[in-house]
Amino acid sequence: MTPLAIRPYEDSDHEAVRTLFIRVNRELAPVALRERFEDYIASSLAGEIDRIPAYYDTARGCGFWVALREGALVGNFGLEPAEGVAAFELRRMYVDPRARRLGIARIMLDRAEAICRERGRLKMVLSTSELQSAAVGLYRAAGYRLVRQEIAAQPSNKTIGGGIIRFHLEKWL
Repeated sequence: MTPLAIRPYEDSDHEAVRTLFIRVNRELAPVALRERFEDYIASSLAGEIDRIPAYYDTARGCGFWVALREGALVGNFGLEPAEGVAAFELRRMYVDPRARRLGIARIMLDRAEAICRERGRLKMVLSTSELQSAAVGLYRAAGYRLVRQEIAAQPSNKTIGGGIIRFHLEKWL
């Protein structure tokens, strides 16, 4: 496999990050929830993805990174401060469907954990849904433990709602 480069987000990455976000979320959408997913996509684009530099403001300790292979964006992730102890929350970790099963998600996760440690964070937290079973498996294999699960009834910037089970995991670094 060609080496993977992970670097901070640049404005020139916007269209590729946006396209990946839309593609992955449309791929995840069960037929019965497609309209809710489209609403979630539109809301997330307006509130977060189309304003990454402001949302992931480095002055607050946040950041957003892209993973590149042969110059093409194949993945991305963000980190934002989590409530409580000195922790970051992993957000928006996506891998291009054409580049899956190559270890890219694991490399990005390792880099996210390294960034947490470099910035003095003791723990990383994250949440994912029942629709992302491969992600749940990755996080469990990487040492994340389930803290709680909930049925997400209402939409937010982290879930479409609609009764989907959301898993909350954490790992002490």
